[in-house]
Amino acid sequence: MTHALTKGHGTANDFVLLLDATGEHEITPEDVALLCDRRRGIGGDGLIRVVRSADAGIPEALEALAAGAEWFMDYRNGDGSIAEMCGNGVRVFAHYLFERGLADIVPGASLPVGTRGGVKHVTRVPDATGGNEAWYRVDMGRWEFPRSIADGADSLVSTAGIDVARPAISVDMGNPHTVVALAGAAELAAADLTRTPEVDPVPGSGTNVEYIVIEADHDGDPATGRLAMRVHERGVGETQSCGTGACAAALAARFWAGHGGPTLWTVVLPGGTVEVEIGETGVALSGPAVLVGDIALAPGMLSTAP
Repeated sequence: MTHALTKGHGTANDFVLLLDATGEHEITPEDVALLCDRRRGIGGDGLIRVVRSADAGIPEALEALAAGAEWFMDYRNGDGSIAEMCGNGVRVFAHYLFERGLADIVPGASLPVGTRGGVKHVTRVPDATGGNEAWYRVDMGRWEFPRSIADGADSLVSTAGIDVARPAISVDMGNPHTVVALAGAAELAAADLTRTPEVDPVPGSGTNVEYIVIEADHDGDPATGRLAMRVHERGVGETQSCGTGACAAALAARFWAGHGGPTLWTVVLPGGTVEVEIGETGVALSGPAVLVGDIALAPGMLSTAP
């Protein structure tokens, strides 16, 4: 065994975690793509290098260290490209640190985690679905609508399986998102996300595309809402869940709902359920994190060794 690897997931958004506490590993895009390959490797939507901020060798990690984050989440998409953030990945990252004794998450306190999208603060919370899974709440920080919105949209998205291009809203969560509202469950199911959606105008660094259906919420509370979602992630394809995408979806849904729209959203994804809280200055994501098991990788599988 030359590398300490672990498989984990958050609402079936799955990751390969590589422990590299002191920054000894040099993982190439080809290595990441191989490890995330579901036939030739371990399989995952992305790879997370678990590294101390002081040893990461990444400019954003030094900023995270100055802000009090001992650990940095070096996240790569399944194709090996670098991504700024991953909401499900942050929860799995924090759960990994907690389970491995690398960090303590005291009840009522938060753990700062460094990412390329800034420092995220993670708190352990009860399972909102009433189950026994480990749940974490992530303060996702500030967000913005990066483009001017006219008539409820700033772009058009063409999707295989859907007859015409649909209007959408761009949301910057530290990584780029484009949210499309569909008419109902049948249309959501019809979207063919094996093919990359066409977004006009094309974002400079690509985008994740979320398709949502706002569902009836029968609890009688105008502050709560519910939506179903599917997502096509840049560099990956369709995934079972996307944490930053769930936040972007809730923010777009609230925008479309107008003044006084819900601020607490239940987001139902193919891989499970998460909750999104919209505050005055930021947004928070809560959901489960699971470690599946450790992997003893055969020597010579990767291009570099520690």
